[in-house]
Amino acid sequence: MYLALTDLFKAQWTDHIHEEWIEALLRRNKYDRKILERTRDLMDANVRDAKVSGYEDLIEALVLPDPNDRHVLAAAIKSGANAIVTCNLKDFPSDALAKYGIEAIHPDEFVYSQIDLAPMIACGAIKRQRESLKNPPKEKDEFLAILQKQQLPQTVSVLRAYIELI
Repeated sequence: MYLALTDLFKAQWTDHIHEEWIEALLRRNKYDRKILERTRDLMDANVRDAKVSGYEDLIEALVLPDPNDRHVLAAAIKSGANAIVTCNLKDFPSDALAKYGIEAIHPDEFVYSQIDLAPMIACGAIKRQRESLKNPPKEKDEFLAILQKQQLPQTVSVLRAYIELI
């Protein structure tokens, strides 16, 4: 989220996308809905023009391997996005997205590219993210281990070269 505040890219989402990530975390039985809803509200309040609406009429005409993902593509089309950042690449095949000028990008590739494009800005945002973790605080190596567990190996690799900035 701290990267979204840098204006290196325009983050966008919908209420439906919010509900999906909230439900996914609730299924893990580790989170309280009120805390997740507070996070959602903070995201909406702090990331300028992130909320996409008016995409619903596009959903039915779209074809994806998982019909439940069509709302994501519809929102991307409506907002003029050129990428969908997702770990779920198999459900967003390039041939289905190309006609809309959109590609699916894994979060690792996306974050890595942001660091590559603007290392000082991206690393500053990543440092703020790390420093926001206070219960307990995370040292740089601990933070990188967390990113590694979140399937971000390229990101971790490049951040090791910029360790003093994070």
